[in-house]
Amino acid sequence: MFCSLYCEGVLEQMEPPLSPRESGRFVAERSVDVKVEDEGVERVAEMLYRLRNSEELSADGWRKANPLAPDPSSDQALNWVFVVDTMNFSFWPDSDSQQCEVTYRGRTYTGYMTLCAAVSRAMDEGVPITDPHFFSHVTLEQLRHVLRSDNATPMPMIHERHQVLTEAGRVLMEHGGSFRTFISQAGNDAQRMVELITEHIPSYRDQAVYQGRALSFLKRAQILVADLWGVMAARGEGDISNMDSLTMFADYRVPQALVYLGALKYSEQLMETLKRGELLPSGDRREVEIRGCTIWAVERIKQRLCRLVEERDKQKCNINSVIIDFYLWPYAKQHHQQMAHIPIHHTRCIYY
Repeated sequence: MFCSLYCEGVLEQMEPPLSPRESGRFVAERSVDVKVEDEGVERVAEMLYRLRNSEELSADGWRKANPLAPDPSSDQALNWVFVVDTMNFSFWPDSDSQQCEVTYRGRTYTGYMTLCAAVSRAMDEGVPITDPHFFSHVTLEQLRHVLRSDNATPMPMIHERHQVLTEAGRVLMEHGGSFRTFISQAGNDAQRMVELITEHIPSYRDQAVYQGRALSFLKRAQILVADLWGVMAARGEGDISNMDSLTMFADYRVPQALVYLGALKYSEQLMETLKRGELLPSGDRREVEIRGCTIWAVERIKQRLCRLVEERDKQKCNINSVIIDFYLWPYAKQHHQQMAHIPIHHTRCIYY
């Protein structure tokens, strides 16, 4: 179910996995079917440079990416983030004509936003879905009702979402009964937060093996810390340190945007495979190359962007990979029609 070699015991027998940033570099230097393109990196960096002083390139970008989250001034926002990020995986439909849809406050959502809408809808209906006392023991049928679709197409992987949510809830109950109490054990250090999450919650251990080397991508663990940072920043309390230790969050939407923008290039063979809609198993070489090269492309973009800021503005650059991801993910959603000719890769797993 966890779609990972980790659960099969393979990774335990290897060296500790590389960090997401090191994993990205390792893959990009060896990748066969995905390449990081220098000209595209330069072009995206220039595009972001023009936005350097806007809210779009700041922690405030979190709010734009999470419009359905509760008011950040309440602890409900922290609990909402934990529940949503724990179940934040695999929303692409088997068929474009059969998509899960959730209508909330007069608007109908698809994709990742169905989860956000469903959780917020449940809260409005009085279901304590963000309370660990409840979701650590929520039944499958209760969760199925919370995540119910407007149509006959259910949200994918409901059994897996139930398993990871109850598992994570039990961990919170063993550590003070709230996400705030649990994460406070890491102090204010982003890297330590990621380590704490992956140490205690197995479903967040997003790892793979590539050319004999254990890697980590940690998409959901990193985005959970980044979302916490976004909530705290919206409160005026964004004092989490070491955010530069995090990378972008390797999913299936940002790679599409980077191919569209020319920062990534797929081989003809890979492009044809994806256009056919072929499923890539979690850990497949091509899937690992897409995710690893996406991480490294964003690292290269960040490096070039910061060089532009320092050289042209004579200022220190405060834009990190998280902020770039906060920009690129909504960008991909907003430009989905323009980039419809670029296929996303399809991998059913709990990691993204």
